Amino acid sequence: MYLSCKYYLRFTFNRRYNYLYSFPLHCSGLTRLAKLKFIDNIKGMQAVQLLRFITFLIISIVFTKSHLTRAEIGQWELFLFIASLLSFFWVSGIIQSLLTLYHRNKTFRSRGETVEKKSPEIFNAFLLILFFSLLVFALGIPIKNALPSIGIKQDVPYLGLLLWYILLSNPVTLIEYIYLLNNRSHRILQYGLYTYGAQILLVLAPVIAGYDEKSAIYGLFIITGVRWIWLIILLRRYTLIKVSFEFIREQLYVGMPLVLTFLISGSAQYIDGIIISVAYEDPGVFAMFRYGAKEFPLVFLLATGLSNALLPQFSTREGMREALVTLKTKSEKLMHLLFPLSIVTMFFARWLYPRVFTPEFTRSADVFLIYLLLIIPRLVFPQTIVIGRKKTNITLIAAAIEICINIPLSLFLIKPYGVVGVALATFIVYSLEKIFLIWYVWAKMKIKPADYIPVLPWIIYSSLLVLLFVLIDHRVINFH
Repeated sequence: MYLSCKYYLRFTFNRRYNYLYSFPLHCSGLTRLAKLKFIDNIKGMQAVQLLRFITFLIISIVFTKSHLTRAEIGQWELFLFIASLLSFFWVSGIIQSLLTLYHRNKTFRSRGETVEKKSPEIFNAFLLILFFSLLVFALGIPIKNALPSIGIKQDVPYLGLLLWYILLSNPVTLIEYIYLLNNRSHRILQYGLYTYGAQILLVLAPVIAGYDEKSAIYGLFIITGVRWIWLIILLRRYTLIKVSFEFIREQLYVGMPLVLTFLISGSAQYIDGIIISVAYEDPGVFAMFRYGAKEFPLVFLLATGLSNALLPQFSTREGMREALVTLKTKSEKLMHLLFPLSIVTMFFARWLYPRVFTPEFTRSADVFLIYLLLIIPRLVFPQTIVIGRKKTNITLIAAAIEICINIPLSLFLIKPYGVVGVALATFIVYSLEKIFLIWYVWAKMKIKPADYIPVLPWIIYSSLLVLLFVLIDHRVINFH
């Protein structure tokens, strides 16, 4: 991606209102995206997650147009799949607990105290992520030996590289959150533009030059090395280098239920992948499923940003009423934006997939259509209230219910519907989990659904989306 600038980009940052002003530049390429009159922490986080999604989407599209076979693409996808499978839950739990405890922990800060000096919390969270990364690295060989016993017949691709990638890639996920906690929203955007732009070049260049998928993995390692340099600079700048086992214990106490929740609830897509691997030995079928098993990115990104931003407000009883009103108002705005976009995307999905990828991936569109339905449970937020009130054991129970239903339901639906049945099971169990949390918030916390859910818009939009899905699925609407 070519980038030219006649002058350096200069920023004036208003910390009180979190505004970003940029001076006019004679620029082309990526820096034009940085000419934003306003960006806050939520938008910065949403932008970097969207950039991450776009990066891997571009890589996927180019791979399908390259000399790589479908089996080689499947090896690349399986490499990323296993790396994420072995780390997503504990990385998410540690980061969520850091966001909850930052400036609100018993070890370093009094409740609600605002402190401007360097943060020991971030440094200890870094140590915790590094420890878990080392643990997974050390247990890598036994995990490989255990995979055949659960029915995964193909070898783990490039096991040595996989273990090193898990070790090195997870700690750098802290970078954007260090900026978030220090109100450097414009830096989040810059970090995303620079590193993901470079990642596209480093991963695609060797493949375009005629090398195999292993060369793309080496590209991931190079950009990970750059991110490590970036992380070390930020740790020196923003953190207090102070090891505290007391804080680590406190973070584990708050974070372990979240780790287990993410492991169970967030593992639906990974369970789907494992079931596909068991049922179909062809890596090409796995790649086809993975290319379709993607949520509409804006739904996940904007919903997650809203939920995380409101967690601190729900942590105090004084802020509950205002937080409920804000949650309802903001979620309604998201519905008016995201449901229409999802409806339009669903209408064109079957036409778009074989043109963006290749005709071999036409079946992926059917999987993607079901994943578009996940917007229905995604845009209701009982979990924000539950986690914000630190009732993380309830989220763990909800996740356990989800996993107990997901596996048998997926195995049952894969027989008549194939890979589409596995995706359908994911939608059903995720919806049931949200229904359970809505019931808990209503029955145990005395908060009615209408207090935080814009019920009428949600019902209307959900009904329209489901109706369109049925019409497309039955070929009543067949635009391709």
